[in-house]
Amino acid sequence: MNILGKRYYYFLFSLILIVPGLIVLAIYGMPMAIDFTGGSYLEVQFASGKAPEPGQAIELYNEMGISDVQANTTKSSSSLENDDILVLRSTFIDDNVRAQLVTTMSERFNDTITVRNFNSVGPTIGAEVTQRALLAILVAALGVILFITFSFRGVNHAFRYGICAIIAMAHDVLVVISLSAIGGHFFGWQVDSLFLTAMLTVIGFSVQDKIVVFDRIRENSGIYRKLPFEKLANHSIIQTLQRSINTQLMTSEFMLLALALFGGVTLREFCVILLVGLASGTYSSIFIAAPILVVWENKEWKTWFKRSQTTEA
Repeated sequence: MNILGKRYYYFLFSLILIVPGLIVLAIYGMPMAIDFTGGSYLEVQFASGKAPEPGQAIELYNEMGISDVQANTTKSSSSLENDDILVLRSTFIDDNVRAQLVTTMSERFNDTITVRNFNSVGPTIGAEVTQRALLAILVAALGVILFITFSFRGVNHAFRYGICAIIAMAHDVLVVISLSAIGGHFFGWQVDSLFLTAMLTVIGFSVQDKIVVFDRIRENSGIYRKLPFEKLANHSIIQTLQRSINTQLMTSEFMLLALALFGGVTLREFCVILLVGLASGTYSSIFIAAPILVVWENKEWKTWFKRSQTTEA
């Protein structure tokens, strides 16, 4: 099985997965939740089971001097209920204003209201969460490079393994970001603290898979010294292929698929992001990280333009 012989097709496939989401991201931006932007999130349920029109709720907010309001209705995630849930996002409000809002809303729409969820995050805290999230990812990337370089110090160009692992990890991050941008525009997803949890989980699993593949390449480097590096890497990938796929399917993918299908609306976005991110981590370990390492070891970029010139001639 010549996996590495088709490496440029894998690179093209990854671009097809990532680029559309990045285009959506560039046009519409990333839908950030209040965890990062600051603001208030309120979910209310009406005793009648029927919520008012979102525009009416926005008008009530504006009458109370609250700006930048977004409202929509959704169905209850409980299998025993089919009631409307009114979801409201706005600038920061405290508990007193929230209580006043609920009272006024109950009187305005002549219905008993139950507050299902209420969160408020100040803009300063939101900015701090964003900075720490980026810092966590950068520290993780640096730690991976240092760890792999040290662990693979007996192999020629050990730092290349760390850099290739980070490039493949960035591939998985871009896949998740692309998915979230598309989900945010078409399905109303938002980037919140659960998204950050999913992202860091994907990074951890992604790096683990890549270290397994690279470690097998390192072991085989001492056994098959006369083999060209591409054949050695291809043989190592085949040896780890079944383990990587089976482990990922059995330990996470089936469970996440079940949660995405039957776990309710609250967990669905988180599970779908994890499902796609972990699948991308397994894919990139086999079809992105090792192929990039082979391209680097062979210095293939020196022949890219020569091949095109030969074709033109």
